[in-house]
Amino acid sequence: MAKEYVMTQEGYDNLKNKLEHLINVDRIEASERIKKAREYGDLSENSEYDAAKDHQAKVESEIIIIQDQLDHAKIIAETSGKPSTVMLGCTVKIKDLDEDEELEYTIVGTTEASILEGRISNESPLAQAILGKKENDEATVNTGDYSYKVKILKISK
Repeated sequence: MAKEYVMTQEGYDNLKNKLEHLINVDRIEASERIKKAREYGDLSENSEYDAAKDHQAKVESEIIIIQDQLDHAKIIAETSGKPSTVMLGCTVKIKDLDEDEELEYTIVGTTEASILEGRISNESPLAQAILGKKENDEATVNTGDYSYKVKILKISK
């Protein structure tokens, strides 16, 4: 059975746009690079050709991966009002009780995760520990190497 990719509508739309760009821009550019590299002559010693072929393989691989993610996407329903528990698509303000530090993350599907943007995967240890919890609940996050406690301060959309 194929893996299901849980994501928000925004994440689905972004992935679809990325796929369209790969197909309509990157794929064409990759073909042009190969065509130009062939003009340099002997392909057996043509590093430009090898690099162009590698780039084309990368683009094609990315197209296949994204198409699979879109084909097996499960878009989470938007909830109206303030969520009462931590769920996919919500933003959570937590306090790391061990470090005495407040952090804020949005829980998203794996395809949308970006720690630089404060978006963590629903499959991450932190998300797994807090999904389904309410404000003021505490949870233990197990990373495999160590564990730490967090308190949920605020849940919002």
